[in-house]
Amino acid sequence: MIITDTLLQGRAEDPVRVGIAGPGFMARGLINHITNTTTGMRVAVVYARTPEKGVAALENAGIAAEQIVVVETAEDIDAAVGRGQVAVTANHEAMTECSVVECVVDCTGSVEFGAHLALATLAGRKHLVLMNAEVDATIGVILNKKFTEAGLVYTGCDGDQPGVQMNLIRFVRGLGCTPLVAGNIKGLQDPYRNPTTQEGFAKQWGQDPHMVTSFADGTKVSVEQALVANAAGLSVHRRGCLQRDHRGHVDELTSMYDVDELKELGGAVDYVVGAKPGPGVYVLATHDDPKQQHYLNLYKLGEGPLYSFYTPYHLCHFEVPTTVARAVLLGDATIAPLLQAPKVEVVTVAKKDLKAGDTLDALGGYTYYGECEKAPVAAAERLVPVGLAEGCVLTRDIAKDEAISYADVTVPEGRLCDELRRAQDETFPQEV
Repeated sequence: MIITDTLLQGRAEDPVRVGIAGPGFMARGLINHITNTTTGMRVAVVYARTPEKGVAALENAGIAAEQIVVVETAEDIDAAVGRGQVAVTANHEAMTECSVVECVVDCTGSVEFGAHLALATLAGRKHLVLMNAEVDATIGVILNKKFTEAGLVYTGCDGDQPGVQMNLIRFVRGLGCTPLVAGNIKGLQDPYRNPTTQEGFAKQWGQDPHMVTSFADGTKVSVEQALVANAAGLSVHRRGCLQRDHRGHVDELTSMYDVDELKELGGAVDYVVGAKPGPGVYVLATHDDPKQQHYLNLYKLGEGPLYSFYTPYHLCHFEVPTTVARAVLLGDATIAPLLQAPKVEVVTVAKKDLKAGDTLDALGGYTYYGECEKAPVAAAERLVPVGLAEGCVLTRDIAKDEAISYADVTVPEGRLCDELRRAQDETFPQEV
């Protein structure tokens, strides 16, 4: 958003101070971008379970070793920042409790830790920006309710596909159009990929094989599209989305959807494989005013009834400072779930034949993938949300491509994410 650059210029002498949770691939890019490019913003502290990795992420951004200090308490962080240093801590509550940080960015990708971090950030009265889509898709509604009631911003980020889609939806609505499809463009879709098949690609780009697998097997795009559905009030055609293989331009998709079906659904999220220009996102929308339809045709968007809008790229960490600025300086969320029962869930589906007694591994692993499903259907069938699958033990054999329900598993005890999920389901029940 253009306005944020002007607002950040006004904070040049007193920069917005950010806490970064997790020193991984995306966090390293974000730290480098804030440190060397973003006027009016500063990384104050990095949380890392292994402090050496936090230090390395800061040094990667060109911060001198003598400017980095490993600390344990909130008071230590405040003192370090007061001296002009950047802190690293293995205590996430020190980051959320310190007084200098205004906004926390979750770059971890862990649902259980993300739940703890979110509540700690709330307790510390700081805004929360998520590069952790998985926690948002699993318990985002209840978390957003808590942050909203506290007068704080809970938000996903600009740059990642859900945020780019939501920005485009808001733009399209501002034109007086009604978005009926919000779509994602993928280059590859194979639900049976695993960390072994993706190891080479992950090594080439310095990424985690499990994360790369979640991109390839469809879990990540399903999570992302569920976020958009639940932020924009959209549904899904069927389990797994339509997921067409379409090698043409996204504009050609305007003839491939049934408008009456879309209206009956209240709009839908979807994704296509191979479309151009990729890797971007698209929104297909209608306009009810014949006079405005004439203008849209004049402006080369065609005769309708669906009009194509798209963004041909997503720049991930490069746009996260915009999200931080929107939250801190404008009180505006880039993308957050509506405070109502979710419209779409991401359910857990077996990646191969599984046996009773097997333990489900991490997202992007060997045992399951995630697919979008209408939330009332997921609730009626008691299907396990993909963000809660890790660590569950099967109580019966499950066939490849079979959805896994709570009746099929023993859930690990004592997890905060399960507690928050129960609170979400009770506060925002589905009509089944």
